Amino acid sequence: MKLEKVTKERRWYDDACGTALALEFVGERWSLLVMRELVYGPRRFGEIRANLPGISANVLTQRLESLEAAGILVRRRLPSPANVQVYDLTDWGRDAAPLIRDLGRWAARSPRHDPLLFMSPASMMMSFDALMDRERARGVRLTVGCRFPGDGFVVDVDDGRLSVRRGEAAAVDATFEGDTMALRVTVYGKMPFGGEGGATVTGDLAAAQRFVDLFRLPEKIA
Repeated sequence: MKLEKVTKERRWYDDACGTALALEFVGERWSLLVMRELVYGPRRFGEIRANLPGISANVLTQRLESLEAAGILVRRRLPSPANVQVYDLTDWGRDAAPLIRDLGRWAARSPRHDPLLFMSPASMMMSFDALMDRERARGVRLTVGCRFPGDGFVVDVDDGRLSVRRGEAAAVDATFEGDTMALRVTVYGKMPFGGEGGATVTGDLAAAQRFVDLFRLPEKIA
């Protein structure tokens, strides 16, 4: 195989390691979080910004442009009647989703991880994928809905595997409704259904409890 030198206007690292190149793509502040918000489908500029508290419109524009230039995301316009511009991950960009998930699971073991800070709906869904006990989930098959203000997801558990999609399902075993803090209190805080501050739970409550029992926050490092 012939090796060819690739010249670029700017390099952060003089290093052939793929990890170094990955950091050039997503190492700037906010880049990975922008990608996280797009894992479950296209989002409008305002929707991305609303779920990244602290980012300015100018910085978000810069991150979107750099991710687009790297081939990680694309801009496109939804057909009528929506007729709005959205941002979406490319197939290659979406391949990074397990990396973002695993990085989150790794960092959650730090004593500095604060589960009470802001969390977007997309981040909440990714936490399910990161923190589900796969062994406990073997043999479990159920579908739940998660309704947040302005957003909704369907979570499928199928014999140790978990998948998430944005939207509504025709039939679910149970539905959790509230903001992300309410869902965290219910799922990770193990508050009994109906407890103050928790999510509203409807449908098959036994199925909802089986779902909740699949998740726990990881042990912290010493």
